[in-house]
Amino acid sequence: MGIYINKGNEGFRRIRNSEYVDKSGLIAIVNKTLFTEQSFSCVTRSRRFGKTMAAKMLCAYYDKSCDSRSLFADLEIASHPSFEQHLNKYPVISIDAGFFVSMHRNKSVIEAMNTGIIREVNSVYTNVPVLEEDDLMQYLIRVSLTTGDRFIFIIDEWDAVLRECGQMMFDDRQTITDVYVDWLRHMFKSEPANQVFAGVYITGILPIKKYNTQSALNNFIEYSMVEPRRMGKYFGFTKDEVKGLAAKYDMDFGELEKWYDGYQIGDEMSMFNPNSVIQAVGIGRCRSFWASTGSFDAVTSYIAMNYDGLKDDIICMLGGGRVKVDPTGFQNDLSVVRSKDDVLTVLIHLGYLSFDWRRNECYVPNKEVEGELVNAVKNNKWEEVVKSINLSERLLEATLRGNSDYVAKALDAAHSEHTSILSYNDENSLACVVSLAYYYARNDYHIHREYPTGEGYADIVLIPRKNVESPALVIELKYDKDIKAAISQIKEKNYPQLVADYTGDILLVGINYDKNTKRHECRIERMIINDNTVLHGKEIAPL
Repeated sequence: MGIYINKGNEGFRRIRNSEYVDKSGLIAIVNKTLFTEQSFSCVTRSRRFGKTMAAKMLCAYYDKSCDSRSLFADLEIASHPSFEQHLNKYPVISIDAGFFVSMHRNKSVIEAMNTGIIREVNSVYTNVPVLEEDDLMQYLIRVSLTTGDRFIFIIDEWDAVLRECGQMMFDDRQTITDVYVDWLRHMFKSEPANQVFAGVYITGILPIKKYNTQSALNNFIEYSMVEPRRMGKYFGFTKDEVKGLAAKYDMDFGELEKWYDGYQIGDEMSMFNPNSVIQAVGIGRCRSFWASTGSFDAVTSYIAMNYDGLKDDIICMLGGGRVKVDPTGFQNDLSVVRSKDDVLTVLIHLGYLSFDWRRNECYVPNKEVEGELVNAVKNNKWEEVVKSINLSERLLEATLRGNSDYVAKALDAAHSEHTSILSYNDENSLACVVSLAYYYARNDYHIHREYPTGEGYADIVLIPRKNVESPALVIELKYDKDIKAAISQIKEKNYPQLVADYTGDILLVGINYDKNTKRHECRIERMIINDNTVLHGKEIAPL
């Protein structure tokens, strides 16, 4: 078993011996590309989304030095027509570029890759000598011409060299990025590449074109967080897959959903962070596993840039809102971040935000990531935001007690702290501040902005999570209107009946902001509904 070639199936065998969710359908997609113009694939995802596991699976499936039939016999791919056609039929070269970076964090990293792989390939093809002038591609061409073998080439974390060493100078004229991209182009863009490789599969965090390589490597089909094509469901866990794990390990699916769901990846509307789910079911409880991804410092620095009102958008998303983003202008270079859209796009690729391609919007996907963004905000010393978050527990308690005076004064303070947010000139900006003010409620509630009612939308609805014995909250916001109009609108549009399936005890919360006095008003009524019939509803006397 080699280090870079003929690695066998031990890596995937260890994965199968662990808790494994079947993602073998990915193989059928790759099989379809072999020996075609689409045989060069680049899959980019944030850390901990299964890229390395997929690379090991592909290595085990294609590697002709081993017999992997038993590893795949009970998986989805075994029933696919292409399964037998490509099973263990190719010499596979598989490397982790991050390993080379860790060993050679300087200009020697590319030469180490080149010579290390040549040495190993030659140990397998001893009848094809290495000539003095050979580089890796030249040697592979002669091996292929001599033996007729076509290689599968897999690079995990292909962009590690660029992320860690890219701006270092290779010589007086070139950066390591320049030299590495030239090496990749020589390997995979040259005409002989189609004769040497049956398929090439590389993974990374950011798409290829980030380092001005679009023309150099435009023969790769890219599958990214922004445009995953048909690979969306193979990186991340679907809702049904997590429900199965929750049942198997006797865990509350709702908790797993709250902590790790929320990603939209292409057509997949509900994807979970797979690494976090596996760790959670392993220890039997949900918590954040995100801090160890190594990208926190970068996120903190990007947020600190505060381009074009980025701070306001981060606050809006922490409050449960969504923000428009155009990811097309980003050069996909972590060292070239020049606008708010660039920062938001970086956060999407790093997994800190989810991207809704239908609406070109991004948002915070779940509690785990939300906590890391809050830490980044604290690290940037956005004191007014931190203050609102810290006081949000008291605001929820006051609301549940019906203390409308306290709620109004708390919102006055929150508005004062966030005077920059959208100039506070309409109900949308009011909703942003109110949502952030109720940040603590996320622990016990599902919070919905613009909740559909069939007769319009409720501004903010808080529905208790499973096993939480608290009333639902329906919050209607008004800007420079009568506070009674907010409560009346809730009743007229039958919002309480809409949430009656979740609880029989509902608080109607009307909030109005008067732009002249710059003060908030609040009115809270309690309603109890049984069989869609209002038993009683009246204002709660302020405490």
